[in-house]
Amino acid sequence: MRKKRYFSRTVVFLLCLVFAVAFLLPTVLTITNSFMTEAEITSNYGTVFNTSKSNSYQSETVNLKFIPDKVTMSQYVNGLVRSPEYLIKFWNSVFLTLPIVLFQVAIASLAAYGFTRWRGKVRALIFFFYVILMLMPYQVTLVPNYLVSKWMHIFDTRWAIILPGTFAPFSVFLLTKFMRRIPYSLIEAAKIEGAGEWYIFTRICLPQCRAALYSIVILVFIDYWNMVEQPLILLNDPEKQPLSVFLSTINQGEIGLAFAMATIYMIPSLLLFLHGEEYLVEGIAHQGSVKG
Repeated sequence: MRKKRYFSRTVVFLLCLVFAVAFLLPTVLTITNSFMTEAEITSNYGTVFNTSKSNSYQSETVNLKFIPDKVTMSQYVNGLVRSPEYLIKFWNSVFLTLPIVLFQVAIASLAAYGFTRWRGKVRALIFFFYVILMLMPYQVTLVPNYLVSKWMHIFDTRWAIILPGTFAPFSVFLLTKFMRRIPYSLIEAAKIEGAGEWYIFTRICLPQCRAALYSIVILVFIDYWNMVEQPLILLNDPEKQPLSVFLSTINQGEIGLAFAMATIYMIPSLLLFLHGEEYLVEGIAHQGSVKG
């Protein structure tokens, strides 16, 4: 019996290891290739990228290499010093994503507290519409957002991206479900002691929802950090578009530069995930045990 359990655990471990390697492979390749020269990338990937029209050698097969023949920082120097547009696009991504995360979490916290404390058929109906909106893919709402931004005269400005992201229903749904886990006896005890709604919200509910808040911050940040469709539709001026859009328009012969800038673009998401990994797992685990 013990041998069977040991064998099954070994098989599960090996499967998880294989999937982990498969998922990490593109990230590792991106980082290592960012330290390669353009000529080495051309020789390794051949005609996949078709990076050069010269007579230099291009292999017909793909050669995946994790260790560069010659480590160089030229791609990072070109992207951060010689081509400042990449750095400008990076800060465009920051100025678009951070307000969305902060405003969405703040508004979602207040809305979730209202849905938790307010009982009735009207509340249930409004929350039902929130769920319906959450299930809709954002591509469906791009045209309405475009029309509304034109009507509000905010088209081709950052507000055309920030405002729809601020009032997204995803965070409201998750926080509402999480706040319902808080024992009602805590709220009743606070009310008996004379605590008001604001005190209950800030001193009881929010501290209890710390894991959920971390989870929402990470998920919302990654979602909007990697957005492409929204800025393409709502921002006509290329100078205002984020780096996620600009990376898809890199010209031939700049694949090494694309690897370097993609590596830099991954750093904020990786740091945020590593910092809040424990809270993210805890928040998702608790969401699975919530009952409406």
